[in-house]
Amino acid sequence: MRLLALILSVTLAAPAMAFETKAKQAVILDYATKAVLFEKSAFDPMYPASMTKMMTTYILTDEVAKGKVKLEDTFYISENAWQQGNPQLREGSNMFVELHSNVKVEDLLRGIIIQSGNDACIAVAEGMAGSVDAFAERMNTVAKQIGMKATNFVNPDGWPDPAHVTTAYDLSILAWHIIHDHPEFYHYYSEPEFTYNGIRQYNRNLLLGRKGAFMVDGLKTGHTEASGYGITVSGVDKNGRRLIAVVNGLASIKERAEEAASVLGYGFANFELVKVLSAGQDVQALPVHFGAVPDVKAVAAEDVSLNLPRVGKENTTFSLRYNGPLAAPVKKGDQIAELVVTPQNMPQQIIPLVASEDVAKAGFFRRAILNLKAMSGVGG
Repeated sequence: MRLLALILSVTLAAPAMAFETKAKQAVILDYATKAVLFEKSAFDPMYPASMTKMMTTYILTDEVAKGKVKLEDTFYISENAWQQGNPQLREGSNMFVELHSNVKVEDLLRGIIIQSGNDACIAVAEGMAGSVDAFAERMNTVAKQIGMKATNFVNPDGWPDPAHVTTAYDLSILAWHIIHDHPEFYHYYSEPEFTYNGIRQYNRNLLLGRKGAFMVDGLKTGHTEASGYGITVSGVDKNGRRLIAVVNGLASIKERAEEAASVLGYGFANFELVKVLSAGQDVQALPVHFGAVPDVKAVAAEDVSLNLPRVGKENTTFSLRYNGPLAAPVKKGDQIAELVVTPQNMPQQIIPLVASEDVAKAGFFRRAILNLKAMSGVGG
């Protein structure tokens, strides 16, 4: 399944119909397959603003999941962290932590996700790595590990810096890992409000809890003058299908919410996940050169579903691609071919096919007979 996931992760699906968004950058990622259903400048550099904080919380929850940090542990609030969130010293969102206090990790986690606290981000960075610079290095290491190929982090909170860049696609991949790798912590991203130090603040994600064709349950907003208003958001429809969307470069909080809802709505309305193969399903028997048996079945390693447009999916074509004949020996589970799926008005999608069984190399006498037949032109 890992090979299939890697192939699908870079498969772009052309829109099933014309669609426009006011966002400067936008992408829809299907959670089940990582296929991109729609994109607009999704691979172009952009400033992530506070959507950066998803990486900060991802690293923190990963440490909690591994038992290296506990939710009830505390991190010290240095003068640096306190200044980052002090509205009299610096603009930006904050959690209102107190100088030289010790704050629970779970409170800091909520303060970052819900209140978008810059002060909480610095406290986490210093508490986990000793300094902001050291934590930024770790952020970049993790980014590369999970497939964020065009991202460079300079800080944990998204404070403007010309070198602090990402892409809409990379943010969608980060969101996928947040949901997939540690689902036990995902509920924090859907909490509508959080009170700390006597101050009640509300989640800036205006789509949380919305009702309709799908329900939005996370993730994170962002805004600076340079980036405009952006959001990484995920929603689930009544059938349990999840999509992740990123929009950025919008003019207001209201426009951000409207465009995110529109982009997600487009994805749910125009694409569907269709099962095309079952695990072990025989696609084609392929000849094996000098094999103990003449051929081997190319089968699906496991159930395979692909994103197809709701309109015109019956016009999808299938073709087999392989280098043959195969050379014995062949091991069960080895990839031996690819099934090329071409939906109408969409790029090809590739499904790897594997050998259904072992095929040993033919013994001496069988090879001699096969050679004789080949020289005489006799089939067999």
